Amino acid sequence: MSEETLESLGEFGLIRRIEKKTTVRNGSTLKGIGDDAAVINAQGRCQVVTSDLLLEGIHFDLTYCPLRHLGYKAVTVNLSDVYAMNAQPKQIIVSIGVSNKFTLKAIDELYEGISLACERYGVDLVGGDTTPSLTGLTISITAIGEGEKEKLTYRSGAKPNNIICVSGDLGAAYMGLQLLEREKRVLKGVNNGQPEFEGYSYILERQLKPEPRADVVKFLNDIEVVPTSMIDVSDGLSSEMLHICERSGVGCCLYEEKIPIAVATGNMAKELNFNQTVAALNGGEDYELLFTITADDYQKFQSVPGPNLYAIGFITEASKGRRLITTGGSEIELTAQGWKSFGN
Repeated sequence: MSEETLESLGEFGLIRRIEKKTTVRNGSTLKGIGDDAAVINAQGRCQVVTSDLLLEGIHFDLTYCPLRHLGYKAVTVNLSDVYAMNAQPKQIIVSIGVSNKFTLKAIDELYEGISLACERYGVDLVGGDTTPSLTGLTISITAIGEGEKEKLTYRSGAKPNNIICVSGDLGAAYMGLQLLEREKRVLKGVNNGQPEFEGYSYILERQLKPEPRADVVKFLNDIEVVPTSMIDVSDGLSSEMLHICERSGVGCCLYEEKIPIAVATGNMAKELNFNQTVAALNGGEDYELLFTITADDYQKFQSVPGPNLYAIGFITEASKGRRLITTGGSEIELTAQGWKSFGN
């Protein structure tokens, strides 16, 4: 009996193969894979929907990004957007464009990563599309979540004197990417060469296998704290802070010394002669939550055991500008220098 291939399966065979390996976990999923559309019962709650498109050569490099990790990351970065709305993800729709260089085994590995993320965060894969591609691998994921209307959190609610918080350390994913790119250059044209990753597993994992901060959303919900604004850090702290300021019509004051940076991030930055604060401000892909809360709510979560949440500044009137106070006491205007989708 000949081995199955993508060509022998065809589009519908591949869909059936994926369907057989998919588990429905939520009662709100009335109809998943196998029809013209998924059917979801929101049961009176607000639905939130977000979508992301990942292109080979632009958003990921298969030279150092395993397909299983890529599938996992493609899901988790979308779930992060749902959590940033103070909502809970429930379903995803996955569409892929695949060139003929990919084997059936490779696609299985991609979906193994997707399935692992679904299992870990309790979401259902309910549909999608597959198509041939002439330019490598393309992944499009739509995430659907639910939330209570009065608890949904937007970028537009920050008020003067709110405390600015971030859910974890920044810059690690960017420095992980720099390490991967360095080793790729070093090993170009070298047969059987091995990259030097010893001591840097943390920043590599932050780049290749990021985790959305579901635990932070749960913690804030448990202690009945609703942020006044929130966004996930995908394009760098500076860009995300400016999004909040622009949408809310406010200014901000951030303190360099308060920005959390992991030791491994600092070590890699030093090794590459790179400023670790610049990595935190402009690197992106950390997928931590950046949010603002009232002073009273800040005191509330300070007195309750939970995830480490870091206060890094405060919201000001718009007329005060958007500033970073350096460790040396200088004031610098925040500028967005993170990911530019259509930059030259």
